[in-house]
Amino acid sequence: MPVFSYTATTMEGSIVEGVVEAPEEKSAVEKLKSTGVIPLKLAAPKEEGAGRLWRKSAKGGLLTFTTEMSALLSAGLPLDRSLNILSDISESREMKSVIQSILKSIREGSAFSDALQRHPKIFSKLYVSMIRAGEVGGALDVVLDKLGEFLETSKELKDHVVSAMIYPTILVLTGGASIIVMLTFVLPRFSVIFSELGSALPLPTQILLAVSNALKSYWWIVLLIVMGGWFPIRSYVRSEAGRYRWDALKLRMVGDVTRRLETARFCRTLGTLIKSGVPLLQALTNAKEVLGNQVIASAIDKVAKGTKEGKGIAVPLSEAHVFPPLALSMIKVGEETGQLDTMLLKVATTYEKSLREALKRFMSLLEPLMILIMALIIGFIVISMLLGVYSIMDLPV
Repeated sequence: MPVFSYTATTMEGSIVEGVVEAPEEKSAVEKLKSTGVIPLKLAAPKEEGAGRLWRKSAKGGLLTFTTEMSALLSAGLPLDRSLNILSDISESREMKSVIQSILKSIREGSAFSDALQRHPKIFSKLYVSMIRAGEVGGALDVVLDKLGEFLETSKELKDHVVSAMIYPTILVLTGGASIIVMLTFVLPRFSVIFSELGSALPLPTQILLAVSNALKSYWWIVLLIVMGGWFPIRSYVRSEAGRYRWDALKLRMVGDVTRRLETARFCRTLGTLIKSGVPLLQALTNAKEVLGNQVIASAIDKVAKGTKEGKGIAVPLSEAHVFPPLALSMIKVGEETGQLDTMLLKVATTYEKSLREALKRFMSLLEPLMILIMALIIGFIVISMLLGVYSIMDLPV
């Protein structure tokens, strides 16, 4: 039976550590609760080191902070004692400092949401809005639980997208490095042999040697051109107009994947906010901030305007033409049945699953295409060199 190491707290606030045997993590949590302690951290011993590495940064520890705070408040501990406990057990110096600052603000009379708002790099506007709604509704522990689920789902989705891009990135870097090595180190050795032949060389070989010599002699000019072009383009893309045009281009090139990703993000965020008691208009504003594509985000402004005019949310979203028809139909049904929050979360789950499938299909096309491009470039280099070698062999003695 697996053995889990745990960190827990008693109702008096004392920290206890140990190990517990259980068939799975959920059973281990229930077993600990039955002994009268509140489990805060639970992991198999072999995973503990990895957990510590992840929790070194305050941003990375946000999910841990949220789930632990939810567990403490659900067990009936006061907010200040819960924060004090989390400050003691936090493995990140930065997070420990942030929690102590929040605790100090609360003891000085500030609301929990106001204390969190003073640390915008860690706690987003969405996070603070949900906490404020939980404070007003007297259900802070429930809201923290929903926030934990939201952060965990968002992290899983982000990790899936990042992992899907790892192989293409490695392929481009290794392929590009191979081509540069061939052009700058391998070909110059052959150029000495070919130099006496001059115009007798085949045209592809002459072109290849010209590129190789130019790259070897004037690499610094190429580097300056690349850097000189990169920074202006980067600055333009970061500007409001440039970002909008870049996002519009992405919609045209990979529109299916982009729409699924943004639909999942928007619906997950909006559904969680509404379910936590945040007013619809404020929830729309917060949900807009999680969208990465500015074309879709700007369309949400029109949705908010339509909602203010009493059109609800389904009709303005349909008029915006930014989300897939299935998502719009499900949102419309949710609005008509009075279960908009539940339906939004179902839409998010549906499109998170379809996004994984769309990414798999996209990668299945992208990877062979990248391999083909690299093969054509390297093939051209090899064939050009062979043509040069054959031309030497054909020379009369």
